[in-house]
Order: sequence, then C-alpha cells, then structure tokens
Amino acid sequence: MWKFFVYSLIGIIVFFIPITLFGESTILVDHIVKWITAWVKPILPFYVLCLIIIGAVLPFVNKEWNKSKTSIVFSLFKVLGVFIAIMVVFHIGPHFILKKDIGPFLYDKLAMPLSLLIPIGAILLSFLVGYGLLEFIGVLCRPIMRPIFKTPGKSAVDAVASFVGSYSIGLLITNRVYKNGGYTHKEAVVIATGFSTVSATFMIIVANTLKIIDFWNLYFWFTLVVTFIVTAITVQLPPIRFEKNDTFENQPYQKEVRRDMPLLKEAWLEAKQAVGQANSLVDNVKENLRDGVLMTISILPSIMSIGLIGLLIVEFTPIVEYVAYIFYPFISIFPVKDVGVLAQASTISIVEMLLPSAIAQSADLATRFVVAVTSVSAIIFFSSVVPVILSTEIKVSISKLVVIWFERVVLTLLITIPFALWIF
Repeated sequence: MWKFFVYSLIGIIVFFIPITLFGESTILVDHIVKWITAWVKPILPFYVLCLIIIGAVLPFVNKEWNKSKTSIVFSLFKVLGVFIAIMVVFHIGPHFILKKDIGPFLYDKLAMPLSLLIPIGAILLSFLVGYGLLEFIGVLCRPIMRPIFKTPGKSAVDAVASFVGSYSIGLLITNRVYKNGGYTHKEAVVIATGFSTVSATFMIIVANTLKIIDFWNLYFWFTLVVTFIVTAITVQLPPIRFEKNDTFENQPYQKEVRRDMPLLKEAWLEAKQAVGQANSLVDNVKENLRDGVLMTISILPSIMSIGLIGLLIVEFTPIVEYVAYIFYPFISIFPVKDVGVLAQASTISIVEMLLPSAIAQSADLATRFVVAVTSVSAIIFFSSVVPVILSTEIKVSISKLVVIWFERVVLTLLITIPFALWIF
C-alpha cells in the first residue's frame, strides 16, 4: 500500500500545491510545461503542426470519419484546421485569419500550450489515477451521490476521473458501465452532462490565459464545487428530469453491492483492491501517455477550425452580441463592470471552452474569474465534448444538450458572480 500513499502524495503535490520557483508561483506541472516549452520553443510550432496534420488524417486512416453525420462534419472541420494551422505557421493567407488575436492567438495561446500540457499532464496523472485514490474517494462519496445527484456511488469515480484526468476518460468509463447495465439511461445522461468536464490540465490553460493562476487552488476547488452544485440542480430540471430510467438494451440493472462495514474501512478495502490490480508505474505512464497524445491530436485540429469560426463570429458579426442578451437579465442583477464581455464569453462557451478566455483577457479580475469558472462548469461545447458524447451509446439529442448547456451557464453565473464580487 506504499504506492497508494507515495504515488497519491506525488500526484497531489504536482497538481495542487503551488510552488515558487525563479520568482514565479504556480503548480509544479505548470512549471514543468513552461520549462519544456522554453527548451523546445524553436521547433514547437512545427511539432504542433505535425500533431494537427496527424489528428486530421487519423479519422480517414482508421475509417471512422464516415461512421455518422457528426463524424463526417467533425472530420471535415479537422481537415480545415490543418489549412488554418499552415497559414498561421507560415504567415500566408488572408489578413482576418492572421490577425494577432485570431489565428495566432489560437495557435500560440491555446494549441501550443495544450500540445505539451496534455501529454505531460497525462504522464503525471499516472501518480494520481490508478493506485486507489479515486476508488477511495468514490466510496466516501457514496452517501451523497444518490440523494443529491440521483446516481450510484460509483459515479463519483467517473466524476473525479473527469476532473483530474479528462472528460474523454470519464465518458469512456460511463459508457462502459452503462452498456454493462450499471447505469440507467437517465443516470448515464446525468454523469455525461454533469461530471464529464475538462480536466485540471485544461484549467491551467484557462487560468494562465486569464491571468488568475495566482488563485489556482481557489479557482480549482471552487470550480469543482460549483460544477457539482449545478449538476445537482439540473438533474431536477427538464430535459434530464424526464429522461428514461431504462437500462441499455433493457438488461438487468446491476445494483451496487455495499459491504457491511464502516464507510472508511470499505474505502480502504477498495483502495487496496485497486492497488492490487494496478499495473506498474511504467505501464501506467505508457497507457496514459498514449491516451494523452490521442486526445491532443483529436483536439488541436478542432480548436484551430471551430475555434477560428467562433472568434471570427465574435470579431466580425453581431451574432454573439445578440445571442448574449439572453444572459443579460441574469448578469445585470449584480454590479458587474463588464456585463457585455461576460455575456458574450458565456455565449461563446458552447462553441469551445477555451474561447471565453480569449474574449475576457482584458476584463476586470472578478469577471475573469467568473468566465474561468463558467467555461469549465458549462461542460457542453461543440469542439470536443459534444462529438464524444454523441459517439457513445448514451443517446442524447443535440437540442437537449444545448438546453442543458444553457441551464448550466445560467446557474453557474448566479452562483459565481456574487462570490467573485465578494472575493475580488
């Protein structure tokens, strides 16, 4: 069990303890990524371009590009992302793409940091995930999962895996359990749309872009709490409230087996079993690195294409300004300085969770904090989470996903704005 204590402690130190080095205070994984970025800076743009090209070609190589209409659309977006990346790297193409806060912003501020942060974060997550900590937390969370979220206690593992790992890992776990009869359809929808948010590595990018990394622990833990509070409320609202309680293909529902022992003792037993079945650290690193690289090459082309379209809409059309008015009534009840910025950032979060950071960079600190929390707590965005959800057996229509996104954004704003105004 030394692995449970030592590896978990290393993971906690790497991801949650701010350390001051060379006059800069941030978490260790951010320090590591910045050191490596400085070291490989001359070749980094071309490394990212290679990843984007591989990510765009891969769906055609493994013949998954035409599995559904959604797959076709997103595969074409990835191809478009290659052309946009080439324009930015070699400074060729129309001015509206090469404008500093459009194409270069997406490439320099989002694509390049993510290209290193996700794989490096995946390697370091080997200490945090796989040696009993998630299982230990999952058992301790059982008493609150069913009463508050209407899901089994084991869904706590999915939730924590998404936050410290990635939404794709969380959704893969959820889909596997759902297909095996461990979740009903409604439970799977709650978990997929309520817990499968972006990981801590994405949150580091958001915090750095919005210059709130100095408040990292406040930001991380507050976002975690808000995300789960919002999920607890949305399960009581339509459309989730009226989702069916059927199991996948009407197979028998697998109820959780609870041992007749104190909760802490059971949590310890689950952790021991997880450690006993765990792979070696080297094998875990290999597996996590592979998953991290696959996620990176999947996300980068979409960021360049869908992200660019989102920024162009914000920059050159009034569409986002008009749609953003739906959030004005909820924001205007508070003394927010940048109401328009916050409303537009909230609106654009459905396109890509990193885009609100681009809009709100120059806003006041309270607004930037609210944008940072909202972009994570909203969960639903079209550049990545939506296609992953649609590729699972958990069938949810796009219209329902949009409604859930709207509910989550409104609830997050109502919770976060007064807190941010009070703190900052």
